[in-house]
Amino acid sequence: MVIQVSRVTEHPVIEVEEFEEVKFTFNGRKLKGRKGEMVSSALIANDIHVFGHHYKDGSPQGIFCANGQCAQCLVMADGVPVKSCMTPLSEGSEVKSVEGLPELPAADTVPEGRPIPTMDVEVLIIGGGPAGLSAAIELGKLGIDTLLIDDKDRLGGKLVLQTHKFFGSVEDSYAGTRGFEIGRILEKDLGTLESVKVWLNSTAVGVFSDGIVGVVKDRTYRKIRPKRLLVATGAREKMLSFPGNTLPGVYGAGAFQTLVNRDLIRSSEKVLIVGGGNVGLIAGYHALQAGIDVVALIEALPHVGGYKVHADKLMRLGVPILTRHTIVSAEGKDRVERATIAKLDENWKVVPGTHRTYEVDTVLIAVGLDEVNEFHKKATEFGVRSFVAGDAQEIAEASAAMFTGKIEGMKIAASLGLEVGEVPREWDEKAAILKSKPGPIRKRQEITREMGVFPVFHCDQEVPCNPCTSVCPVGALRTEQDSITGLPYMSDLDKCIGCLSCVGICPGLAITVVDFRKDKQMPTVTLPYEVHREIVEKGRIVTVTDSDGAIMGKYPVERVIENPKYPRTLLVQIRVEKAGAKKVAGIWIKEKQQEPGEIYEKEMLPDDAIVCRCERVTAGEIRTAIQNGVRDLNHLKAVTRAGMGACGSKTCRPMIFRIFREEGVDLGVVTDRVDRPLFVEVPLGYFAGIEEGDDHE
Repeated sequence: MVIQVSRVTEHPVIEVEEFEEVKFTFNGRKLKGRKGEMVSSALIANDIHVFGHHYKDGSPQGIFCANGQCAQCLVMADGVPVKSCMTPLSEGSEVKSVEGLPELPAADTVPEGRPIPTMDVEVLIIGGGPAGLSAAIELGKLGIDTLLIDDKDRLGGKLVLQTHKFFGSVEDSYAGTRGFEIGRILEKDLGTLESVKVWLNSTAVGVFSDGIVGVVKDRTYRKIRPKRLLVATGAREKMLSFPGNTLPGVYGAGAFQTLVNRDLIRSSEKVLIVGGGNVGLIAGYHALQAGIDVVALIEALPHVGGYKVHADKLMRLGVPILTRHTIVSAEGKDRVERATIAKLDENWKVVPGTHRTYEVDTVLIAVGLDEVNEFHKKATEFGVRSFVAGDAQEIAEASAAMFTGKIEGMKIAASLGLEVGEVPREWDEKAAILKSKPGPIRKRQEITREMGVFPVFHCDQEVPCNPCTSVCPVGALRTEQDSITGLPYMSDLDKCIGCLSCVGICPGLAITVVDFRKDKQMPTVTLPYEVHREIVEKGRIVTVTDSDGAIMGKYPVERVIENPKYPRTLLVQIRVEKAGAKKVAGIWIKEKQQEPGEIYEKEMLPDDAIVCRCERVTAGEIRTAIQNGVRDLNHLKAVTRAGMGACGSKTCRPMIFRIFREEGVDLGVVTDRVDRPLFVEVPLGYFAGIEEGDDHE
């Protein structure tokens, strides 16, 4: 079989660097990959999406979260069962699929253990994302002995995956700067602080009653005893239950962003996105930047839950957004080949006769996040002084996570007896603003001016964002009530000098500039653009749209400007009739929208949908147990095995509670499962002190 190597070789935002190539094998097949990349990424880059088959029913297994939270991507690497999404590739690696259950080693091969010393630290921070980094910086400034650990090979957390510019303010949260660049800024700031030590490739596996936090660093078990613990572990993605939901090609949106933005793997050709929050909207934009077609984004609510400017960016590029729609099923033999959607009525029921099928190879699930807070809860239970920040505290934007990290860092310092004063009140206020939901959509008053040069604002929803006011050289850009959430406006149109700074910095790509100075009948319009550069070369004919994605016409590109202050945002200039110039908002990149095909006459039974991915337990099995009187998740686990798998019920538990609700059971009478201190799978030998390089693992 010919394997198609799929890597992103050009990207409009990310610099594609050369890499060291290594050779490895998968099931005896000779392949090539990038040294140090995760095994899962190397396999997908070689067009291998099925990593093994489930022991229970032979169903194909691939990746889902790419974040170490589930156990879908299990493989054997050099004789050891590992999560392929958390295992770096090295020269000569022998990777094999897991067919059935891995065999335990013979009793006479178990080595003798060795003592494991305990390391004492003032503060242990679990998680090197925006919250953990910000907290570590505050603690480092105060000279507090701090250890920050992260299970990835680099700092930044989800910032590493973000190619878009951030909202918020320039002064407080790097608004107008791309996420991965913010991660580098925070890492650089942290590197100047001597009291903070960083461990990468280090996974916290449990918090114990004696105050010890167990950590596996480079496949060696360590015991850490902190005086204070900060949990900044972020969030995990929720899963949906529908027939075909475990097929390879059904990803969490974060997994998709990991592949295309961190690892530069072109994992898909055509994707369907399920979920209209910011995560789904942004993932769609990232797909387009990587040259992947987005056939549609569907949302069950009557409106998208994320920022409207994110939705507008997709619609202006030609992606249809279908509200009041749900996914009915995904189908395919070894991976997703098509997906069926349908309309929902006001009672959240599928409308008969509205089923439509898209030919896609990927379904992105972006239906929300759950806090990864089990370490904090268990530490609190055991009397460990624990703090929590970022998404582990409350799901919000990364800009808010940076503030909560700073706040918790100061609280930790105060709890250790340092005289740091109270947390500035404005920090709490700004954190609350950055966590706030987007406001209602408001209709702007139409600009009647047809002379000079001036900006046109295509954002009409209150969100915490004001970087345009920071870059206006004449100080004429303001927000309503001078609030960070107020809509921006030009206080005096006569002051605009046409510098285009506001166009370049806007995170929502929601500002254009109209210039009547050279031609009053065909004014020049400047639009921001961040996708396929070849489409907007000078002289090319481009299709332009209004704010809602409606096509307004085709026009030649007059000029393309690259302002070094706002790198990788192209400023594309076209000339448009004056009647439509102020409505032009975007450039359409899709040649045509894909129309769905065959109509499903019969919807697959939802009881067939898998809820517990690890043990392949269906919604029907769980419903039957509930209908038979089960009200305890421990009991449910005993009779169905739901929650007994390797992931520790991280993905199925929220859906099990949902089924209880659907069955009319008050969750107040449902007993939750008993959480054990160990939250991550660990080879037993590690607890005996086996270290990297030992013969027996």
